[in-house]
Amino acid sequence: MTSKLPFATYLYFLAQSINLTTAVMSVAMAAIVGASLTPSLWLSTVPYGFQFLLVMLMTVPASQLMSRIGRKPAFLLAAIPLALAGVAGYLAVEQESFALLIVSHALLGTYIAFANFNRFAATDGLDAQLKPRAISLVVAGGVLAALTGPLLADSLKDAAGHAPFALCYAAFTGLALLSFLVHLAVREAPGTGSQAVRGGHAGAAWGIVRRTPALAAAIAVGALGYGIMNLLMIQASLHMAGLHMHFSAVGTAIQWHVVAMFAPSFFTGSIIGRLGLRTVVSGGIALLATASILNLVSSDYVMLVASLVVLGLGWNFTYVGGSALLARILGDQPHAIEVQGLNDLGLSVMATAGAFLPALLLQGLGWTGTNLACIGLCLALLAYVHRCLRHHPAADADPAAARA
Repeated sequence: MTSKLPFATYLYFLAQSINLTTAVMSVAMAAIVGASLTPSLWLSTVPYGFQFLLVMLMTVPASQLMSRIGRKPAFLLAAIPLALAGVAGYLAVEQESFALLIVSHALLGTYIAFANFNRFAATDGLDAQLKPRAISLVVAGGVLAALTGPLLADSLKDAAGHAPFALCYAAFTGLALLSFLVHLAVREAPGTGSQAVRGGHAGAAWGIVRRTPALAAAIAVGALGYGIMNLLMIQASLHMAGLHMHFSAVGTAIQWHVVAMFAPSFFTGSIIGRLGLRTVVSGGIALLATASILNLVSSDYVMLVASLVVLGLGWNFTYVGGSALLARILGDQPHAIEVQGLNDLGLSVMATAGAFLPALLLQGLGWTGTNLACIGLCLALLAYVHRCLRHHPAADADPAAARA
């Protein structure tokens, strides 16, 4: 039994870095470009909203396509909407077309729906104890994206002879080619290509989840962890703005949060091996609750930054831990890819809710009320996870890793 990750894992790390680079660039550009192309300020985030919407709508179809034709062909096909997103975005900016900008972000969302499966593809054919390490490494692609995304956007946004941000969108086409080449180089694990030919439909996947409480717990951990993180991250920026903190200070706080989200992924897999998935996901939920507690203690800038760092760590443990738990329980079951699709559908729904609700909850419940609600939600989730994973072997520590 080998303890070494295959070369394909590192290719999936690069592929995920490309995926997250496009996401980081879209965050930086979407609202600014949208505002420049429409006279109505409230419409400026509509293109970015369509990006989230298409991620949500395409996640299950993406998993179903993978289950029919295999991971690699699906990933190669996903480069097409990314390339078209670059073309549409470039033309949208150059021709000042708001409709084309919506099309661009919708195509980008379609690509992201496929690319988010990189972390699960990296576990195909691996021994159970290697799956958390593989997922953790792939998620760590966010660290590379945090560097390359802003660098690309800053260097291309004011290129001579082009409208502002036009070449930033055009860069998506180059990234699509790079993504295609990376996935082309992947050699799939023997037997994984025929996995979904044996698979079925979403109804069968729902049945598996209903019959397996530990799977439901894994999905709940990832989805609610993502939703709580998005909610508190965005509301924290609104709260700091309401306290009249400088924009650069808010940006610095969010940067520390992003680092805390992805940097631990270089070690999360090893931590899971030593402590077990139950401990890691429970710790992640506790960290999310701790972030809200820190928010209640003080609204001092240092305390808010500390809360955002803890929030990022909590997201990492719940996202990586939930994904690893799902991968371990599913193994190479016939409907594994469809269940992964349901999992990522839950993630995208909660992430979208976490993006839309902050302003409404800040107005309705206030900063204190929102954080109290998040603490209550975390406690309920912790109790549910404990009940579902109490006697499940997949949640235990790996003995070999513990002795290492």
